[in-house]
Amino acid sequence: MEKFQKVLDLYQKHHSALGYGLVTLLTAGGERLFSTVVFSCPCSATWNLPYGLVFLLVPALALFLLGYVLSARTWRLLTGCCAPGARRGCGAGLRCTLVCTQLSAAAALAPLTWVAVALLGGAFYECAVSGSAPFARFLCQGRDPSCVAQLPLVPCNQAKESEVQNLLKELRAQSQVLGWILIAIVIIVLLIFTSLSRCLSPVSFLQLKFWKIYLEQEQKILKTQATEHATILAEENVKSFFKGSCPKEHYTPGIKDWQQISSLYTFNPKEQYYSILHKYVNKSEKSQSIRSAEGDALFPVLGFVDSSGINITAEI
Repeated sequence: MEKFQKVLDLYQKHHSALGYGLVTLLTAGGERLFSTVVFSCPCSATWNLPYGLVFLLVPALALFLLGYVLSARTWRLLTGCCAPGARRGCGAGLRCTLVCTQLSAAAALAPLTWVAVALLGGAFYECAVSGSAPFARFLCQGRDPSCVAQLPLVPCNQAKESEVQNLLKELRAQSQVLGWILIAIVIIVLLIFTSLSRCLSPVSFLQLKFWKIYLEQEQKILKTQATEHATILAEENVKSFFKGSCPKEHYTPGIKDWQQISSLYTFNPKEQYYSILHKYVNKSEKSQSIRSAEGDALFPVLGFVDSSGINITAEI
């Protein structure tokens, strides 16, 4: 039991990194499964290019969109934004643009992993490039005149000329070099972005640690309290229905209250609230909007604040 608790504590401390690692492993495993079991290059001058590109790019696009769907910030941003009377000012539009940029960067992890692993394997690239007329003319310079016609057969090892069949090694080398270049670029960009976001952080390292602990506890308590309140309200309504009596009055936050605490979080150095709920319960005028105020700003390092919610991802 103690060992299990240690494992659980380790997961809670590093759940974000473990989550990204799991996504990367599943994506890499899925790519290898596709390339060995499903993928079969048609070895046709007409179909090689579209077939190879479909396997290389379409799953990457699907994973990119899935990254948006599984993000709590996506639904926090979109839910209710097209409802009648829901207006956004210029400042809100700029904040939404910044949030969308951050969402895109996070959602790009899985598709970039797919493309990188696919390029390292080489099967998709070999099939696609062998069916491209411009690449065929480039690769066949100074070789047998029938090279262009036989190149689409290379992925299936059906080229008649051995010199043409040897181009498969060159195609595989190109694919793997591009794969390693993509991995290096992703790592460098990720390192630069992480370093800049930490350098521009409005709070210190230890306060960020405390902030994340607070959000975890707030989410747990909010879920518990919401479950209890919803249970009591449901029981009272059901009893009143069967007994034909008036239900007891139970206070429940109104639609404006829910809208307030569902808005995007902005940081203000004058009033350091740890969540939008924290900001809402501490404001003096409940009727005023807490969505924007002078001095409010978005910081990429604080993006985890909007990711908290009551099992938002699991319920979509």
